[in-house]
Amino acid sequence: MRLHCLEVGEGPGVLILHGLFGQARNWAAVAKGLADDYRLVSVDLPNHGRSPWTGDVSYPSVAAGVAGFMTGHELEGAAVVGHSMGGKVAMALALTRPDLVGGLVVVDIAPVPYAHGIRRHMEAMQALPLDKVTSRESADRMLAGGVDDPAVRALLLSNLAREEDGYAWRINLDGLLDGADVIHGFPDMGGARYEGRTLFVAGETSDFIGEEHKEPIGSLFPNARHAVVKGAGHWVHADKPEETIDLLRTFLAG
Repeated sequence: MRLHCLEVGEGPGVLILHGLFGQARNWAAVAKGLADDYRLVSVDLPNHGRSPWTGDVSYPSVAAGVAGFMTGHELEGAAVVGHSMGGKVAMALALTRPDLVGGLVVVDIAPVPYAHGIRRHMEAMQALPLDKVTSRESADRMLAGGVDDPAVRALLLSNLAREEDGYAWRINLDGLLDGADVIHGFPDMGGARYEGRTLFVAGETSDFIGEEHKEPIGSLFPNARHAVVKGAGHWVHADKPEETIDLLRTFLAG
């Protein structure tokens, strides 16, 4: 799978996997902060950004595509950092291809099903009358009727692209909506475990990682450690980029 990527820096490899509705560029500030010592490669995951759309959004399938990308870009043994949906891809990758993963950082997600309402966000995006959009500001005003959080709207609208004949979504809305239950969940990995160094990072004000998640995390990742970033919500890297850089630098240094 020919995934679009952004690359910066030289040194040991670090692969970054963004979350749902995200793109590689969302991690640009963190990548730049580590580029003096590491080779940072951020990808647009399938169905996002400039990467291909797929019919299978399951985590093992996406992880297999990422594995192929890693071997094609000489990233065997790289540390893998994944946020939210990208964190689930990273976990599936580590559990199915531990030979490729030299360390795992999972940001604000656990290997469990969630009930968070991504469906309504995607349905609001589908309902946006693209033929009436004249600017990003006009799109924001119209999207506000279905998505009241300005930060969430900004994330969703980062997928809106200006084309010659108007605006279009640069994200596979139909495919992701069809696969919403799969994206919410996490597959049975058949007893696989990843024994490598692992760090789970939670945002202090987020509810995606709690005490109830430490048991399922430990069953799959026996060497997992935990960190909480104070003052951060679910988008830890955007809320607290410097703290995220410090955590990653400490982890990568071993």
